[in-house]
Amino acid sequence: MREIILDTETTGLDARGSDRIVEIGCIELDNHIPTGNSYHQYVNPERDMPEGAFAVHGLSEKFLADQPVFAEIADAFIAFVADAPLVIHNADFDMGFLNAELTRLDYPPLPAVRAIDTLRMARTKFPGAPASLDALCKRFQIDNGHRQLHGALKDADLLALVYLELIGGRQANLELARASRAVQTSGRDVRAPRPHAPSAEEQVAHADFIGKIKDPVWES
Repeated sequence: MREIILDTETTGLDARGSDRIVEIGCIELDNHIPTGNSYHQYVNPERDMPEGAFAVHGLSEKFLADQPVFAEIADAFIAFVADAPLVIHNADFDMGFLNAELTRLDYPPLPAVRAIDTLRMARTKFPGAPASLDALCKRFQIDNGHRQLHGALKDADLLALVYLELIGGRQANLELARASRAVQTSGRDVRAPRPHAPSAEEQVAHADFIGKIKDPVWES
């Protein structure tokens, strides 16, 4: 089963207004295992960078001015995600921005049913507990010390590990360990089966013992 872990960075929070996507990061999973294939792209938002957004991801207006606009990368992005489910932390946010960009280009929007929202998964599994990506990394003991600033590909990589834990990653690892042990022991010498039929002496002793039982139930 192919899945895409996806994250975006933006100029702000208003997908329906003037805010735009500035970075997209995707990690490909096959049967919940990273394949090594990824998609990463900075995007020129064709506008200024608010100070609040810059403080979150560190992407400046000057840096992004040399990057392609969304219209130039849309086909490559759509080709990479194809029809795979999209695993996203706070899916409404990222899907809202992606669909706003696609709609501007008259592309069909990404259906909401394709999104697997790990934020909702975490809130369902751990009601009342913090459910941010950083909080989940801490809960699952995932090292995110390199995450001083947000980054789409960096966050997608962390989210892949979090997603594995949310769907029972530790149990899956135990099953792999069991399989590994089975392989390691399969080459041992196998003992010949031991005979279990009673000897002649044992049969005589048994018959003598049975003969001493008065009114046995099997003869009634």
